[in-house]
Amino acid sequence: MMKDKKLSSPAMEVGELEEANRARTAETLLRVVPIVFCLAALVLMIKNSETNDFGDVSYSNLGGFKYLVYANGLCAAFSLLSAFFTARSGPLPSMRRAWTFFFFDQVLTYAILAAGAVAAEILYLAYHGDDKMTWSEACDSFGGLCHKATASVGVTFGSVACYAALSLLSSYRLFSTFDPPTSGGSKGGIEVAAFPS
Repeated sequence: MMKDKKLSSPAMEVGELEEANRARTAETLLRVVPIVFCLAALVLMIKNSETNDFGDVSYSNLGGFKYLVYANGLCAAFSLLSAFFTARSGPLPSMRRAWTFFFFDQVLTYAILAAGAVAAEILYLAYHGDDKMTWSEACDSFGGLCHKATASVGVTFGSVACYAALSLLSSYRLFSTFDPPTSGGSKGGIEVAAFPS
């Protein structure tokens, strides 16, 4: 159910309609930008391999880097799909679409953040090693791999910033446009459990 009665009426004022269309265009652009970041990070990581006297190493040898590739691919696909639906929708979202975008924006924000954090931890260990675990620095031997992975992680955090903005936007749109769901059993009052003293 809409909070604002004038937004729910079929005849919106011209100014409100123009403002809603500008907001939809801005949201569509904001949903397109992460595609660029995600694809750039994905391509950088997929082409990341190095061969030298110490051996062969590739991004696929490390689970965290593979997760980064998968998360960036998933986020790019969702961004493309959500930008398409945002561009083609009306000025006001339906409740179903608002909840769907809210849910997936939240999930993918955390997924891409986790992928970036895991890959950053691997890079930290590759650059600095861990004396307690007797792991030596790998970037001394495989510097090219580390530099490309660092660039990929940096670009991934650019997409994290975009998804954080999208999460805030979808949260604001959902909770400012629609009333919270009500339970069918209560008659308008708040039910409080009574505990014996």
